[in-house]
Amino acid sequence: MLIGLPAILGPDLLYTLRAMGHGDEIALVDGNYPAQDHARRLVRADGHGVLDLLQAILQVMPLDRDVPSAILRAALNNDPAQRAAIHRAIDALCARMVPDFPVTPLPGEALYPRIRNAHTIIATSEPELYGNVILRKGVVKPDGST
Repeated sequence: MLIGLPAILGPDLLYTLRAMGHGDEIALVDGNYPAQDHARRLVRADGHGVLDLLQAILQVMPLDRDVPSAILRAALNNDPAQRAAIHRAIDALCARMVPDFPVTPLPGEALYPRIRNAHTIIATSEPELYGNVILRKGVVKPDGST
């Protein structure tokens, strides 16, 4: 255990978050996503859902301010106009924790190649369909601000 870090962030995930550089993306994927096949690097987070991991990661990882959207998510039926309960929960969590960053829903043809190209895929046990989120890492400035 460490002081000040969410306990859900295990050693492999902490290593990954620290190893990522500015502009690298991390994908949190639901339990049905073929993570093993698609990952360049895979971290398993069995027993945990996307929302708990998303909340923990947003506490420690700066987001990229140099792009229109540093938070991307799946959409119901791969249609950005459709949202399920998991998407409303993701949107609400991000609005509360990082209100300066909009959440952008992507169609499947844009989302899935981006997940495949992510620095790391975090395989969760999220049971909700289309429960996938991508975060783009930002920077920590010399004065400690993001």
